[in-house]
Amino acid sequence: MPHQARAALAGAALGLTLGALALGPALGWGFVLLQDMVFVPDPAFSLFTFGLAGGAPRVVPSDAVVTFLSQLLPGELVQKLVLLSIFVLGASGVAVLVPSPGLAPRLAAAAFYVWNPFVAERLLIGQWALLLGYAGLPWVVHALDRGRRLAVSVLPAATGGFAAMLVTVVTALPVAASSGRRWGRVLQVGLVLGAFCLPWLVPAVLRPDGLEGDPVGVEAFASRADTPFGTVGSLLSLGGIWNANAVPAGYDGIVGAVARLVLVVAGIAGFWWLGRRLPYRNGLVVAAVVGFAIASAGVTEAGRSVLKWLVGVWGGFAVFRDAQQYVAPVALLAAVGLGLLAAAVVRESPAGASGSAAPGGQSATAGGRPGRWLVGVLVVVPVAVLPTMAWGALGALDAVSYPRSWYEARDTLRDDPAPGDVLVLPFESYRRFDWNGHRAVLDPAQRFFAVPGRRVVTNDVVRVGELVVGSEDPRAAEVERVLEGGSPDLARLGFRYVIVDAGTVEEKNRFAGWLGDAEVPVNSAELRLYRLEPPLTTR
Repeated sequence: MPHQARAALAGAALGLTLGALALGPALGWGFVLLQDMVFVPDPAFSLFTFGLAGGAPRVVPSDAVVTFLSQLLPGELVQKLVLLSIFVLGASGVAVLVPSPGLAPRLAAAAFYVWNPFVAERLLIGQWALLLGYAGLPWVVHALDRGRRLAVSVLPAATGGFAAMLVTVVTALPVAASSGRRWGRVLQVGLVLGAFCLPWLVPAVLRPDGLEGDPVGVEAFASRADTPFGTVGSLLSLGGIWNANAVPAGYDGIVGAVARLVLVVAGIAGFWWLGRRLPYRNGLVVAAVVGFAIASAGVTEAGRSVLKWLVGVWGGFAVFRDAQQYVAPVALLAAVGLGLLAAAVVRESPAGASGSAAPGGQSATAGGRPGRWLVGVLVVVPVAVLPTMAWGALGALDAVSYPRSWYEARDTLRDDPAPGDVLVLPFESYRRFDWNGHRAVLDPAQRFFAVPGRRVVTNDVVRVGELVVGSEDPRAAEVERVLEGGSPDLARLGFRYVIVDAGTVEEKNRFAGWLGDAEVPVNSAELRLYRLEPPLTTR
C-alpha cells in the first residue's frame, strides 16, 4: 500500500475511534438535538431548504444535502454518519499532511486536530456544518500542495455552507499565494472557491427583501474568555466561544487550561522551527495570523466598530460576527507542528524512526522504543487534557426520539388540501423540551413540519444574555409585530395552522385565548395543533 494511503487509512481509523469516544450516547438510536444541531426524520425539501425563506441562507446547502441523504437512509443514521465523518475526515487529512516516514507522528497530529477545544465547543453549539468544513481543511491544503483535486477537497466545506466555506477561503488563498506562479494560482483557486460559494451566495444577494443584519450581533457573538487567560489567551487555546453553554464542563480549571495552552503553543513553535521546508508553510502561517486577527476583532472597541459598520453595509457580513470560528487554521497549523515535534522526538531517540538500527539490531520502526513510546503518549495527550469532551461531553450529546404527537401533527398538515401556512408558538427561536432533557435547541419545527405547499414560520431572533439580535426574516418580523397586540388575527395573516410546542402555563393559556374558536386536531403534553378557518377576505 502506498505510504500516503496507509497514513490516510490509519488516520481514518484513529478518527473513527476518537469520534466514537467523543460522541458516545449520540450514537444511540434517535436524534441529537442541541443548540443549532437540528436533524429531523423524513425531512422534505422546502423554500427554507434553499435559502428562499426565513433569515440568511445559513442552511444552504447543508440542509439540502441532509434532506437528500435522508431519502436514502433513516435520518437518525444520516446524522451519525455526518458526525463521525468529521472525525474521520479531519484525522485522515492531517495524517496525510504531516511529513513523516512513520505513522506515529502523523497520528499524534491527527489526534490533536480532532480532539481540542475548538471541536468540543462547536459540537456543543451544534455547528456540525462548520466542523465539516474544518475537517476538510487539511485536505484542501494537501490539494493545493499537490496542485490537483482542489474541487474534491473543497466538497466538505461546500456541503457545510457559508461559514465553512469562508473559513476555507481564509485558509486556502494564502496557501495558494505562497506557491509558485502565485497570482495565476490564486486566481484559479479563487474561482474554484467562488463557484462553491454560489449555492448560498446567490440566495443571499438576490433575496427580494434584501439581507439585513443586526449590528447588535457583533456584541452578542464576540469571542469571550472561557479560560483564566482572558479572551486572547482563550482563543490561542482554541477556545473563546461566545456561548457559555457550549463550553465543556470543567474547562476553566487552571491545570487543564495551562496544559491545553502549552500544547497549542508547542505546536505553533514546532511548525515555525521544524516546518521551514514545507511548501505550504508561509501560506498556512499567514492564514493562521489572519484567522486569529479576525477571531480577535471583537475584543477591542475599534474592531467591534468595524464589524458593526460592515454588517450595516450588507447583512451578509454578519458571517464575521461569530469570529471565534476563524481560529480553525491556527488549529491546523498547531496540529502539523505537533506532528513535526513528534517526528523530531522519534528521530532523536536512541531508536529513531529514520531507519537506523537500534541497539540489539532491531529496526527503528520496532515497537517498545523510547521515541515511539513518547509519541504514543502524544496521541493520548489531547484526550487527557480535555477529558470532558468524551462520552458526548459527559452526556450532553444524547440521542432522543421525537414524540408521537409531532408525527401526528405533520400527517395532519400534509393531508389537509386547504392552503395556508404554519405558525409556531411561543414565538422564540430556542426551546427546552422535557422530552429532550431540557437541552436548549433551535426549534426543530421549521424542518420537521415542512410539508409541500406550506411555509413554517418561526422566530429567528437570538437572545444572548440581555442582548437581542433582531430578526432577519421580514415575515417573522411582521408576525412579531402582530403578536404584540391583544388578539391577533392569525388567519388573516395567511396561517391555516398554529403549533404550540413549548411555553409556560400562562403562555399556553394566552395562546388558547387567541385561538378559542380554532379546532384542535392534535392535543398532547408535547404539542398542541390548532386549525384555523380561513378569513372571509384574504390578504
